[in-house]
Amino acid sequence: MIHVLATIDLQPGKRAEFLPHLAWVTPQVRAEAGCIEYGAAVDTPTPIPVQAAVRPDTVVVIEKWESLAHLQAHLTAPHMGEYRTRVGGLVKGVSLQVLEPAG
Repeated sequence: MIHVLATIDLQPGKRAEFLPHLAWVTPQVRAEAGCIEYGAAVDTPTPIPVQAAVRPDTVVVIEKWESLAHLQAHLTAPHMGEYRTRVGGLVKGVSLQVLEPAG
């Protein structure tokens, strides 16, 4: 199993416009072979002193996949191509962290 944190940095003020597109693709991703978990999260302010600054124009997608091969298939799925077309003008950049369990 692998874990993925996909950090999506949006154009300023575009998060509300972006989220419906992510909601559109989410059930399609969850139906993919090898998808264990796929869900979006946004920063929330807390009084915890070590918390990083809140990023109002960032969405993090938390994913779990059975294997790297399943993740690679996901990245080339037709609905992901359509999703990227839909959000192209809203997204400033994307970065992935691909992780494996430490124990």
